[in-house]
Parts: sequence; structure tokens; C-alpha cells
Amino acid sequence: MVVFVLIFLAGIVCVQQMPALPETDWLAVGAVGFGILAWLRYWRGLFFVAGVIWAVVFASIRLTDRLPEQLAGQDIQVQGYIADLPEHEENHVRFNFRVVKSAENVPDTLRLTWYYPDQPIKAGQDWSFTVRLKPPHGNFNPGGFDYERWLFVEGIGATGYVRTKPEPKLMDSGSTKTSLLVWRQHIAEQLGQIMPNSDSLPLIKALTIGDGDSLSPLQWDIFRRTGTTHLMVISGSHIGLIAGLVYLIVIRLWAWSGVLAWSPQKVAAIMALATAIFYAGLTGFSVPAQRSALMIAIAMIAVVQQRNTRPYNVLAVALFAVLVVDPLVVLSAGFWLSFIAVSLIIYSIAGRLGKPGFFRGSIKINWVTSIGLAPLLLYFFQQVSLIAPLANLIAVPVISLVVVPLALLATLVMFIAPLVAGKLFFVVDMALQGLWWGLVKLADLPLSTITHIQPSWWALCFAVPGILLLFAPNGTPSRWLGLVMLFPLAFTESSKIEPGAIKMTLLDVGQGLSVVVQTTNHILVYDTGAKFSSTSDMGLSVLVPFLRSLGIDKMDSLIVSHGDNDHIGGVDSLMANLRAENTLTSVPQQLRNYAPVQCKAGQSWLWDKVKFSIMSPQTNNLLSENDNSCVLQIQAQHGTALLTGDIEAAAESWLVETYGDKLKADVLVAPHHGSQTSSTSAFLEAAQPSVILIPAGYRNQFGHPHQEVLQRYRDLHVEWFNSAEDGAIQVTVDNHLEVESWRETEGRYWNYKK
Repeated sequence: MVVFVLIFLAGIVCVQQMPALPETDWLAVGAVGFGILAWLRYWRGLFFVAGVIWAVVFASIRLTDRLPEQLAGQDIQVQGYIADLPEHEENHVRFNFRVVKSAENVPDTLRLTWYYPDQPIKAGQDWSFTVRLKPPHGNFNPGGFDYERWLFVEGIGATGYVRTKPEPKLMDSGSTKTSLLVWRQHIAEQLGQIMPNSDSLPLIKALTIGDGDSLSPLQWDIFRRTGTTHLMVISGSHIGLIAGLVYLIVIRLWAWSGVLAWSPQKVAAIMALATAIFYAGLTGFSVPAQRSALMIAIAMIAVVQQRNTRPYNVLAVALFAVLVVDPLVVLSAGFWLSFIAVSLIIYSIAGRLGKPGFFRGSIKINWVTSIGLAPLLLYFFQQVSLIAPLANLIAVPVISLVVVPLALLATLVMFIAPLVAGKLFFVVDMALQGLWWGLVKLADLPLSTITHIQPSWWALCFAVPGILLLFAPNGTPSRWLGLVMLFPLAFTESSKIEPGAIKMTLLDVGQGLSVVVQTTNHILVYDTGAKFSSTSDMGLSVLVPFLRSLGIDKMDSLIVSHGDNDHIGGVDSLMANLRAENTLTSVPQQLRNYAPVQCKAGQSWLWDKVKFSIMSPQTNNLLSENDNSCVLQIQAQHGTALLTGDIEAAAESWLVETYGDKLKADVLVAPHHGSQTSSTSAFLEAAQPSVILIPAGYRNQFGHPHQEVLQRYRDLHVEWFNSAEDGAIQVTVDNHLEVESWRETEGRYWNYKK
């Protein structure tokens, strides 16, 4: 059973590596192959083909529920209901919207933003909106979050915003169909009234109703550094623990009652299952909660039917059921972490002689999961917390045995006995504050977290048997070799850049600019993208993950071309995570916290046989802020790159007059995102680029790059790449010039295609 389910899983995973789904004709071929394998009774091949076919069919259906390109940017009238707890930010609210009625062929689920709403937005409300939509699209960078994949997995077929004219109309505050959503919203509001000034309120919301949106970036950072993130949202472990507690309590009480018409085991199993479903419902049946409830359902059904099941068979049935319901869960890191964690626990505990007691068993489970999941954490997040075993040893009992049970009990009684609920929440608050103090102290320890580049597949292939050998039963010979088999994880290295060569990455930061330049031993960052709110900017969401994916923990130089938000916005987040040896900028007054140096023409330095020169601005110039951008020329041994910031015609003219043919560049980052006021013919003729990189946002409001500018590029027979269409663009200047589009090389079938 276990082998067949794993083969079915392998078939689904293979489909997720495809850049495009196979045509319908190939499905017919697969169906014929399925029939032949069934006739031959070759069951392993049959399950693999079944996994492939099911994944392709499911993904094809999901892809058809996307916004047609011809409807992008149009005003569309839709009616439906808010399908989750809204996310409130400084100037807007964001929510999932389930469409019930529309004159156009729009997807069933939309991700909408309402800027400066003048009415309260609540889950379960029925609204009539006029919206402006676009197909799923997100920034696409190495090491970064694949927003398009997340939208695809969540079944969201378009994103957009609510138009204020005509005015949005509230149709109904809630209906029978949305009663669960209304209930969750009501619980969230009641929690806010009972604990209005508590710092623990975001945590309590996360642990009771699965609302983690109000957790601050600082809180997420502490949980990440201590390896306790899984405890701070409703996870499978929480649901399993509560169901287990209910099972034990009910079985004791029912046996004590003496009612024998139903066996205590059956009654306890039914109550535990009902509790698991109830708790999962509090989360809105999030994907992790669905998985846990399904696993508990299978285990409890086995108890009711009095079947003697093996733990791995129960896990295999649950895995198969999850994959049948939604094969796209394999695209979620949480899927792999949860199932592998349970597998490791079963492997290290079940079937062993001399079963450990509760406390010794808890310590062993904590140790096994901390060590056993480390390779996966390195692969998915390029980061591992070294203090996670200790932090979890403290946090797991507090959260699982005190906070979650009391918080759930308080949630149940707060509508009928608010005073009792207040006392219970006070205990929960005290426990969480004490835990938070301890986690902060642990996170501040030196080397609490290590960052490493993503390990290769072959390193993971060594790590898996290494983990199994390491946690094998006592008496297994040479268990210490398991540690040796983990060494390839630590010795994975990125490709080395030769002296005199550069690797330049134009990151996809939307309507903004950020470039990372690597030489043999040095790193330079040019601009940092935009800042959107106190919790969201391109430095944190794009630059830091990219640099961490390369194993980089510091910058040799940071250049901020000028003070526009789309160039300077990510500086604070970047500098909070990676220090820079020196900072150059044309706006030192805006970066006074980082001891910046004013950039000016004539500055230069040499790194690894590569020369870096500031070409502009000139001293005491009176140009506009855009024209005042720091212009950087990079001269490798076999080619030159020119980074221009937001300069326009006036600065371009000065550069041509001052430098003439010295402006020649093999690679040019398009001035001012390809605006109509830049990329003049004289400047392009002086630079004579072979490749132009355009940093522009998808369907941006400015119309960048402008068609007239693109025509100038065509007239000069210059090849160009646009980050809105190509994602991150990586240029290697070595013995020859090599340009790679991240969407072209790493894009999958769910990603945007130009």
C-alpha cells in the first residue's frame, strides 16, 4: 500500500516539473497506457501513470479558470461574497472574493484590493463591485516567493482592485451559505473586544481561528529564527493534539459512566473526529487543517470499525486521499514538512522495543523532527535554526498543553460567559508573554540561525538515507555514518565567477529597479526597489531572499541611484538583514543612518580585475532628481555594463557630450524604465548596446516601456529583455555574453508566459 501511494505521488510530482502541460492527445495516449498496464497487472506502473494523468487533468481544469487576457484592465461588474477574513493594511484592505454572478467570463475566485474603503469589510458579506482585473502575475526571482504558484494552488484566477465609481454596494451582511465565514469574523471581533490592548492578541487569533495576518514582521522573524513558526498557526499537530485529548477524556468518562450500548472507543473516536472537524472549521478549512482532519478521520474510522491498522498504512491512506482531493498540494512546502514529520515520528517511535514514557518520548520526537526536517528546511528556505530543538522543547508544551486548549475553551464560552472567557484568556496571555520573552532571548544568541545556499538534489538523495540510518533502532551497526551522509548539505557551493568576469542580475521588482552584481569575491547592490507599507517592500520580499539563496550575508557596496521610492524603498529592510561595507548615493540626506558617501563622476574602484566607475552626476549640477541618478559603468575583461538609474534626456545628453564613445556598453539597463523621456537616439548610438534590460512592472500605469522607445531599440537591432515578461534577468560577462530569462529557464506551466 505504502509503495503504491508513493509511486502515485511521484507521478504527480513529475507533472509539476513541466514548463507546459501536455496536449489533450497525450492524455489519450496516457489513458491507453493506463489500460494496458491494468491488463498486464503491472500495478506500480499503473499508479505512476494514474498520478500523471490525474495531475494533468486537475491542473488543466484549474488553468481554464483564469481571466482571459482580453478582459484585463476593463471595468467589470461582479457580485459575490468575501470568502476569507480580510487583511487590513495602512491604506487598503485585501481579501478573496467568491464570484456568484457576473456579466463577463471571470474566474470563480478573485484576489481583490480596496484602497481607502469607506465601509467596514467583513468575511461572509455579499457585495456588488465594479472591479478592474488582471491575470495572475507576480515577481519571479531566484530564491523568491512564487506568487503565481500560490495563486494557482489557492484557485485564484485573477487579481485586481475595487473601483470606487460606481460605488460598491453591500447586498447582505451574511447568509446561510456564508455562515461559517460570518462566525469566524464574529469570533475575531469578539477577541478584539475582550483583549483590546494585549500584545498576544495576534497570536491568539492565529491559534484559534487561523488568522496569522496580524502577526508583525518582528514576530515572524523571531519564530523563524527559533524554528517555532509551525507552532504559531493552526497546524496538523494542534488539531491532532486536541483530537487526542478529547479522545482520552471521552474514553475515560464513557467507561466511568457505565453505558455500554456503545463502546467507549467508538464514542471517543466520533467525538475526537467531530472536534477535529470543528477546529479545522475555525481556520476556514485551510489546507493544513484539511490534511490533519482527513488523517484523523481515517484513523478514527479505523477505530470505529475495529480495524487493527498499521500507522504507516493509515498515513498512506491519508496521503492518497489528500492527493486525490487536490494534487496541487505537492507545490506547498507545508505538505512535505507535515507528512515527512509524521513519517519520522512513526519511524522513530512505532514498533520499537521498550517504548519511552511521555516526557522521554516528547524529547525524542522533538529531537527527531528538528534534525530530520533540517535538510528540507535548507532546501525550501535556505535557513535552519540551530536552537530549534531547545526552543521547541520549551514552546511545544506551553502551546500544546496550555495555550491551545485554554484558548479554544475560552473561545467556546466567550459568547455565553465573557467574564470566564476573560479569565481564561488572561492565563493564555501570561503564558504567551512568558514564552515570547524566552524566544526573544534564544533568538538573540550568537549563531542561532544559519543561512546556506539551496542544497542540490544529489545532496538530498544522500541526506534521506542518512536520516533513516541516524534514527535507526539501537544496535543498528554504523549509525554514525548517517551524520557523514549529511555532510553534502553543508558543502554545496555555487558556481565560481572567474577574475575579470561579472554576473549581473536584474531582479524582477515590478515597477522599480534593483540590480545585483557579483565578481569573484565581491557583491554590489544597485537600488533596492519600492516600499509599499511598513510591512512590505522589495528589499524584504525580493532582495534578501535572493542574496540568501546565494549564501551571501554581507554587501561590499550599496548604491542607491536617487531618492524615488521605487529605487530607495527597500533599503531599510536590506540593511537590517545584510550590512554594507560602504554606501554611495545621490541623496545622502535620505540615508543618513548608513553613513553614505555622495556619488559623483570620477569615483572608481577595482574588484577582481573588474573596474567600477561612477559616470554621473557631475559636481554641483542643477539637473532634476531623476537626472541626478548615480550612473555606474562596470568594465569586465570581456565586456561592459552601464547602469543608469532614472536619467532622462538632459543627463543622457551630458553623458554623450562628456564621454562620447567611452559610453559604449555591451549591456545597458534601460534609463528610467524605458520612459518616453529617456533612451534618446544620440545616447543609444553612443552606448551601442548589444542587450538592453528593461526594469518595468507588469501592466504598469505609466506605460513603460514606451512603444517609441522600443522602436528605437528595433531600429538599432538591439535585443531587449523586460523584467515584467522575463522575470529576473541574469547576464554573465565572461569569455562571451550570456543572457538568461528566469521565466524561460525556471518557469513552470502555471507561470505567466509572454
